[in-house]
Amino acid sequence: MAISVTTSPFLRPLHQLQFPKCPLFSSKSHFRPLTQRTIRAISAVAVESELSTQQDQAIEGDVFACPVCYEPLIRKGPSGLNLSAIYRSGFMCKRCKKSYSSKDRYLDLTVTAGLRDYTEIQPARTELFRSPLVSFLYERGWRQNFRQSGFPGPDEEFNMAQEYFESAKGGLLVDVSCGSGLFSRKFAKSGTYSGVIALDFSENMLRQCYDFIKKDDALSTANIALVRADVSRLPFASGSVDAVHAGAALHCWPSPSNAVAEITRILKSGGTFVGSTFLRYSSLTPWFLRPFRERTAQGYGFLTEEEIKDLFTSCGLTNYSSKIQQAFIMFTAQKP
Repeated sequence: MAISVTTSPFLRPLHQLQFPKCPLFSSKSHFRPLTQRTIRAISAVAVESELSTQQDQAIEGDVFACPVCYEPLIRKGPSGLNLSAIYRSGFMCKRCKKSYSSKDRYLDLTVTAGLRDYTEIQPARTELFRSPLVSFLYERGWRQNFRQSGFPGPDEEFNMAQEYFESAKGGLLVDVSCGSGLFSRKFAKSGTYSGVIALDFSENMLRQCYDFIKKDDALSTANIALVRADVSRLPFASGSVDAVHAGAALHCWPSPSNAVAEITRILKSGGTFVGSTFLRYSSLTPWFLRPFRERTAQGYGFLTEEEIKDLFTSCGLTNYSSKIQQAFIMFTAQKP
């Protein structure tokens, strides 16, 4: 079933599914830090009394941070960046003491995680992708229809992204607005990265991603985690991520500037951001078609190439480049 992205009417938002409140940590619990990635300390650090203090000493760093205060989370449960270990673990912020845990098979790291009496309604285009119907259809006809706008298809888009991510091999990749995990699964199966985090605000997209992962034996032990989070409040420490991917996503974000600023914040120096989206129109679009493109863009945040480049520059990203085909654009930039 093919659905046109640029002309389909919005579905009416569905009521958010209710989940049990996240379990609280006991004051007597013994936590151990999440030890997935090794980072280099920039100054002398005393890790333990039996370890010598020296500059550039290697210490173990947390992958996840609190979305409220960005402090690294401490973890109670099995180590590992995989579905089973994350599901069986609980997390707590060292500063604000807010706790986080898994719902279904994804880790909820939104600011509103665990709340019972407060519900936050997002813009229509955000709520659209939280619906079970759209989540189910996304890889069953919806995404395939992107070809009409010039998208080359998932396999070619993945290969293009991998070329841009050449310098991020062996690092941590975050696939923001991952949807049903179409590219998250490809990145994880490639074996190129130490870990892949499939991140989306939609609970139902993450459930679809989990279902696809469980049907693929090659992903059963892969270093992939499912995380619910807001792209404008990413649950990672500043300068902690090697690569960020956002496929067909920028036009859906309530505030692209806030999202790109957050992506810039979490990237390491030299880290790479790669994404794709629909252009409102390109320099090759005939003048008489541009008013039509303006009308079809209503309800989505379609930008021009010049606007995307300007946005990246204003957020401090450099080495911007892009590839354009009809209304499709794939862009990349790096953090200095």
